[in-house]
Amino acid sequence: MFDRDKWGEVWQTLRRNRLRTLMTASGVFWGLFMLVIMLGFGTGLEGGVKKNLLGFANNAVFVWAQRTRLAYHGFQAGRRVRFETADIARLQRELPEIEQLAPRIQLGGYRDGANVNFKEKTGNFTIMGDYPAVRSVEGISLTSGRFINELDLAEKRKIAIIGTDVQRILFGNTPPLRQYIKIKSVYFMVVGTFKRDAGGEQAEQLKSTIYLPFSTFQYAFNQVNRVGWFAMALKADANAKEVEQKARRLLARMHHISPEDDQGLGSYNSAEDFTRVNNLFLGISFFIWFVGTVTLCAGMLGVSNIMLITVRERTREFGIRKALGATPFSIISLVVQEALTLTAVAGYAGLVCAVAVLEIAGRLIGDSSEAFSAPTVDFKVALIAVALLTVAGLFAGIMPAQRAARINPVLALKAE
Repeated sequence: MFDRDKWGEVWQTLRRNRLRTLMTASGVFWGLFMLVIMLGFGTGLEGGVKKNLLGFANNAVFVWAQRTRLAYHGFQAGRRVRFETADIARLQRELPEIEQLAPRIQLGGYRDGANVNFKEKTGNFTIMGDYPAVRSVEGISLTSGRFINELDLAEKRKIAIIGTDVQRILFGNTPPLRQYIKIKSVYFMVVGTFKRDAGGEQAEQLKSTIYLPFSTFQYAFNQVNRVGWFAMALKADANAKEVEQKARRLLARMHHISPEDDQGLGSYNSAEDFTRVNNLFLGISFFIWFVGTVTLCAGMLGVSNIMLITVRERTREFGIRKALGATPFSIISLVVQEALTLTAVAGYAGLVCAVAVLEIAGRLIGDSSEAFSAPTVDFKVALIAVALLTVAGLFAGIMPAQRAARINPVLALKAE
């Protein structure tokens, strides 16, 4: 394979038919180029979707109260179910699959906000009463100060942790820590600021959120013994769907909701969304590899056909070689080497051009898009593509090479 004379022969053969060589190489070039481009943009799309889910617990269950549809245990249909503080201990005791339980409550209703004042500035923000466990559920990253702790809950401290939009609107360039904000005539001291690295609608909403200790919220806003809904971060080996059903059944018994009533409680588990996303991109990846491989194989078929034509044109040459003592292996290696050289050069050019296009696209997209991240190709994926190209080039040259090796020297010298 490293015979200098043999490489010279390969080069001369390719140069003799430049147009044919160029057209054949373009098929290989295009096949690998499209494979790498599709893989890169597929990775960018997957990264954009997962960026929106970043930090969000991938094995969490949420249960909230609604209105009943059926009468049960003396309670009429249409009753508004209300969770209570006592439900917290019951859930922790009877659902060992829960790693962290975060009972939650919101001022007003879903998507409602409240006016918050700092000196002469006012803004409308989402006010939440929470436990420290909510950080693991919503993927909150502190930018300064601290988050809610157990002592805040026990002593009902009037402290607040604010999002980036709250900080910008109310404080501007003023450091917010240890400053006091007023919510419905109650003052709270800011002890921390936070952000969420993910994108999407939920991340935007969190920027305008203020977290208060759950117990403080209950007493400050006359919500004693009230719980809005439950967020549960589960253990790694827990089945989210099963825990969701167990939590619904338990809360239904505690609040006298008929087992047949599917409207008294609402629930959701994030594991289903993560599984759906992973399966989606597994399917997309399979499709990309399938299309790219088929395209590459089409290019290899062109290489194989061209090599057959080359062998036919060089019948006399191969006949003379065999008459002078050339072994079948030497002829096979020459033809295969020519096929591998053609595919390797064209494939490498396709790989380099594809990486350049992805690099340019990555610079243009940057971090500005929430639905799409910079397209990239993993080094291992590039190696797999090169290996696939090498194997394809080998197969493209094998059949023509075997045909060349079977040439009869006498008949070859008579060939036109």
